[in-house]
Amino acid sequence: MSDTPKRILITSALPYINGVKHLGNLAGSMLPADIYARVQRLLGHEVLYICATDEHGTPAELAAAEAGLSVKVYCDRMYEAQCEAGAAFDLSYDWFGRSSGDATAALTQHFSSVLERNGLIEARTSKQVYSNADGRYLPDRYVEGTCPNCGFEKARGDQCDNCGKLLDPVDLIDPYSAVSGSRDVEIRETEHLYLKQSEMSGRLRDWVEGQTSWPPLATSIALKWLDEGLRDRSITRDLEWGIPVVDENGDPRPGFDGKVYYVWFDAPIAYIGATQDWASETSGDWGRWWRTDQGADDVEYVQFMGKDNVAFHTLSFPTTLMGSGEPWKLVDTLKAFNWVTWYGGKFSTSQKRGVFMDQAIDLAPSDAWRWHLMANAPEGSDAAFTWEEFQTSVNSDLANVLGNFVNRITKYAGSKFDGVVPEGGVSGGHEDWVIAEIGHRLPMMIAHFDAREFRKAFAEMRAIWAAGNEYLTRAAPWTHYKADPDQAAVGVRMGLNLAALFGVIAQPVIPRAASKILDALGVPDDRRRWDFDGWADALPAGHAVAAPDMLFAKIEDTDIAEWTERFEGGGE
Repeated sequence: MSDTPKRILITSALPYINGVKHLGNLAGSMLPADIYARVQRLLGHEVLYICATDEHGTPAELAAAEAGLSVKVYCDRMYEAQCEAGAAFDLSYDWFGRSSGDATAALTQHFSSVLERNGLIEARTSKQVYSNADGRYLPDRYVEGTCPNCGFEKARGDQCDNCGKLLDPVDLIDPYSAVSGSRDVEIRETEHLYLKQSEMSGRLRDWVEGQTSWPPLATSIALKWLDEGLRDRSITRDLEWGIPVVDENGDPRPGFDGKVYYVWFDAPIAYIGATQDWASETSGDWGRWWRTDQGADDVEYVQFMGKDNVAFHTLSFPTTLMGSGEPWKLVDTLKAFNWVTWYGGKFSTSQKRGVFMDQAIDLAPSDAWRWHLMANAPEGSDAAFTWEEFQTSVNSDLANVLGNFVNRITKYAGSKFDGVVPEGGVSGGHEDWVIAEIGHRLPMMIAHFDAREFRKAFAEMRAIWAAGNEYLTRAAPWTHYKADPDQAAVGVRMGLNLAALFGVIAQPVIPRAASKILDALGVPDDRRRWDFDGWADALPAGHAVAAPDMLFAKIEDTDIAEWTERFEGGGE
């Protein structure tokens, strides 16, 4: 446990409202943020983990129309569905809010006014694609066509997925509506507010280049956008669903009827708005987390997101905060992830490709998914999900290495030592070895978690579990029981304390199984923190223990065959 507690603000990219999220979303933002938050709490730090649903924009309107609901009713329902999915996966948000809340609306309108006052927002007449068939202006992502740079025929209006070049919808060759597929589109003039990011380029570059704790993925994406020339971006859209555009007095802005703020302007602001909502409900102090003039200068702010969200969090949102001239807390560490891929393609909410959180929880317990997704986290590159690797992770790592160890030692203690930690015997070489091995690996595991290196942290955790199995093989208390029960007692006593240690370190990762282990071993709450001094004697002689219920059911080949048929190739 840390001798100097810190205050750590954690946010994960806001899950969009158009349906329950898929496993790629979970692995790229919400789950690593949760595990990191749990680790830091166990180390004794003060943590505030904030998230919210991202509810504005065209996709919400289209999804609501498809469901035959008003946008508000649709968002209300999807918010509850996402809350349920988060709870099913044991995501330990301190607050899970909504970008459609009043606090976020007020903040968005405030930032717009102060940025305009500072000369960083101006109204411009621009050309935009209008679909006659749809009867609406089409936001960037809902215009598709041929990329003028590389000739890719399904380039989106904001960026070409093939060559990565940033685009403007009006530059596309043969544009068409991605909503209806209609090519009956025309270019019309419309007035919007623009955030003059280009004027912040130098300041943003200095800030990005000064970050030493960002992974290369995050820094490289930000610098790529800066190198290509940071473009001013429209922060309003021709939509009805969203935060109304107002003037500096808070009144409806003339000429902006039927326009709202762009979702990518208000969504990051919702981190602050959701924190204000948390404060209202809990009597907390949001300012000490977000305002450097109210104590936030000593907060460590960590963001988690997939690589497609990096540019907005390293450039657009910082432009808003820095450009305001107000004392807002900027991110200290941005943990970016690549994608979890699904049999040759990306997981996709809109195309219903892959496994989604509500489906996954019906197939296997949350602990199984939490372990597999983060043991194979897409940190250095995209990570391909396969059913066979999922089966191996659960059966080998969880059922065999951890579950079998706990099962063997607790049942043996129950049958031979009346369900208590035995006394007697003298520790020897085997005990010295495992204590040294654990003493070597625990600090490395913690260091990897602190550095948000999840694959490495999980590898160390598994190695600690494996060391316990190696110890039992060496000590073999069952072979000594008849001839030298005291020697057997040493092995069982150490084995039970190892099981308790394994439960303690597993808490951030597989919280349900960890609780079963710790409850069965009678580990009190004050011994469940990550303070590992004296772990080898944490359960004293005479302490009552029991075998937990089965921790992990193995995944059978028949399960894999069924799931492959059900999901591979685009979902149900």
